[in-house]
Amino acid sequence: MAKLNASSRQILTQCFKKIVGSRHVLTSERATAPFRKAFREGGGPALAVVKPATLWQQWQVLEACVKADVIIIMQAANTGLTGGSTPTENCDRNTVIINTTRINDIHVLDPQQQIVAFPGASLFSLEKALAPYGRVPHSVIGSSCIGASIVGGICNNSGGALVERGPAYTELALYAQINQDGTLKLVNHLDIELGNTPEEILTNLQNKKYSSKDVLSTGKLASDSEYAQWVRETTHDSPARFNADPRRLHQASGCAGKLAVFAVRVDTFVKNEQESTFYLGTNSTDALQAVRKTLLEDSTSLPVYAEYLHRDIFNLADDYGRDTVLLIRNLGTNWLPKFFNIKRQLDSLCNRVPFLKPGFIDKAVYKLAKLFPSQTPKKLHEWNKKYEHQLILTIKGHLDEETQSLLNNLKDKHEIDYFKCDEQTAKAAYLLRFAAAGAAVQYASINNQEVESIVALDIALKRNDPNWFETLPDELNSKLVNKLYYGHFLCHVFHQDYLVRKGEDAKAIKSALLDILEQRGAEYPAEHNVGHHYVAKPELANNYKTLDPTNTLNAGIGSMSKKRNYADE
Repeated sequence: MAKLNASSRQILTQCFKKIVGSRHVLTSERATAPFRKAFREGGGPALAVVKPATLWQQWQVLEACVKADVIIIMQAANTGLTGGSTPTENCDRNTVIINTTRINDIHVLDPQQQIVAFPGASLFSLEKALAPYGRVPHSVIGSSCIGASIVGGICNNSGGALVERGPAYTELALYAQINQDGTLKLVNHLDIELGNTPEEILTNLQNKKYSSKDVLSTGKLASDSEYAQWVRETTHDSPARFNADPRRLHQASGCAGKLAVFAVRVDTFVKNEQESTFYLGTNSTDALQAVRKTLLEDSTSLPVYAEYLHRDIFNLADDYGRDTVLLIRNLGTNWLPKFFNIKRQLDSLCNRVPFLKPGFIDKAVYKLAKLFPSQTPKKLHEWNKKYEHQLILTIKGHLDEETQSLLNNLKDKHEIDYFKCDEQTAKAAYLLRFAAAGAAVQYASINNQEVESIVALDIALKRNDPNWFETLPDELNSKLVNKLYYGHFLCHVFHQDYLVRKGEDAKAIKSALLDILEQRGAEYPAEHNVGHHYVAKPELANNYKTLDPTNTLNAGIGSMSKKRNYADE
């Protein structure tokens, strides 16, 4: 297949403009840059970015793309950390990005135990929509703050910080699939009666032209209801959750953009009336592992959160994540998506100015934030100096006495200490934890003369692995400026960021790190999906090929073929 000539490109863009309006078809390098560049890494060229306003427009744009034989990238907030919702280089066809952020409806289904989310609807919006009913979505920390979409979470089997939830998952979805013969078909597995033709189905859903009788009761899962028991099984020789887990690869769930998803039907959850937060510290990895086993095996009800922070990421996040913390504290989380979008546009603009050095915007933001004092309470700083390993533990309020009893027993047997947080300290601790990932990226950008790049890994250890804290050989350590560890401790899911020393081969270091993880029986990625950062393992690659046999949607993810019909594999 060949790329489109100038005349064909013009015909296609005119078609897009007829469908969505000229304002919502972006073609210039500058206008498309924020959509073509990934949140943390990766990016490539695109013929156009098209922003439909309705589900029917989305279908029409898809039809035009399929007819023109271009690669299609389905994109919402573009907050993915592995480049999976952005184009890639060296493809055999042109790429079109369909950005769905304008299609952001959420339908709360009676009796509020499930919702239907359109492709651009964000977790943050869902939090607000469910608040009057005393319910919450699958994820309520981290991804929700930066504007991540509900559909994106499902497509990537995203995990999150909530111990009980597991990967985002549903068997109820409405999506388009491109068949082997290149035809586009709409598949309605929402179990909602909406009509027969694509126009009927999509228009009726868009306008909520369906009654409660049309919403069928179903035996299909709308969340990973088995996970709460699954994560408790600490003796099992497999990880609790990871992106290639065949248990949770089902149509839209885990499709990684290999289907064009229009809507998903997912469960909601009762909001805890009261919560208590404890801050734990230790210099013993064995002690923290004992905490993990005790909380998972002996607690009456699972904790809400159990977020791990190593001393080094604490220090880095307090310094280089201060801008994020200040923004959330003073303007609220609803400003974060806007902030990141503006920052991406400014980065793109500055990259075109010859006399501006790389990382100019990051340095400016960092210096502005440094005018303010540390946003982390003195008590947490003292704890960090005293203890290398820290755990932010939040439990349901009625378990306060039980949890303190378990922790006191552990304290008697192991080198560990804890204190109960007041509301302000708990909030500050979670803000610091949230700022961790962005802080590492900002550090690398600002200190680009010292740091070659970041190798950011997202791993799931076996549930029975007692040696959860990594020890690297000296030959690898010498090639790194720092190693940063944080994650969802009870699930044994860790984010491990390695700052590669200037001049070292980041690809070779990444390969060596992954080899070590293979030897440990770990799985990767755990919750961010393969994108263009990881190689898709055979079972995952086969799932992608089954969903998208012509390799039209999100070609090249998982280091797979970028050619039509996977021609070079």
